[in-house]
Amino acid sequence: MEVMPHGLIRRLAGARYVTALTGSGISAESGVPTFRDAQTGLWAQYKPEDLATPEAFARDPELVWDWYAWRRGLIAQAQPNAGHHALVVLAHCIPGFTLVTQNVDGLHQRAGSTDVIEFHGNIGRTRCSRESLLVEETMPATDDAGRRCPRCGAWLRPDVVWFGEAIPTTALETAFAAAKRSDVFLSIGTSWQVYPAASLAELAQAAGACVIEVNPRPTPHSHFASYLLNGPAGVMLPALTSALTRAGAAREPR
Repeated sequence: MEVMPHGLIRRLAGARYVTALTGSGISAESGVPTFRDAQTGLWAQYKPEDLATPEAFARDPELVWDWYAWRRGLIAQAQPNAGHHALVVLAHCIPGFTLVTQNVDGLHQRAGSTDVIEFHGNIGRTRCSRESLLVEETMPATDDAGRRCPRCGAWLRPDVVWFGEAIPTTALETAFAAAKRSDVFLSIGTSWQVYPAASLAELAQAAGACVIEVNPRPTPHSHFASYLLNGPAGVMLPALTSALTRAGAAREPR
């Protein structure tokens, strides 16, 4: 069992608002390839940047559809890990808890997290490329007719944020507000190199929050954190919630 710093547990026990930001590292522990690591086999000849753009979709929507169908197949084989489940437990221990993710795999929701702020969307949803309306059906792997909007006939597309597109305004504003009011901010499995997500920790610290980094390896911004938990999220987060419970700090579920 990992030993958690007493100062960290005290700060977390006394926190009224906690914000957690997760990146590809927590999903990689479930076997989900990172964005670039997924380029294997038939897809090794393509760079993700050549497929995850509005321009690529306009040029060859079938190619982009096939790539996302393949990625969805990889994600379907993965299961939430102990880190995902620990965040569900933590959410029940804190009066105000906000979970923000850069991942599109939906593993947090499958673990039981609710009201997840998805910065980059969700690969399991589709929307109309013309009207942006969500479509209930999941993305089929084949069948051209099934790839068209039932309302207007335009191509459907994955409900994710592509290169050159902006993070949804509501998600951004909600996450920024949560970071600014946080007593504790958790950065989990992310290198802090992608903005505006990376600015959340900076906003939280500027507002007086204790910043905790959970990552197997140091990142370029590790010096920014108040506490470093150098290890996998699937090990460190369960240890964190266990220490909180043992200290008698866990509150009744909201």
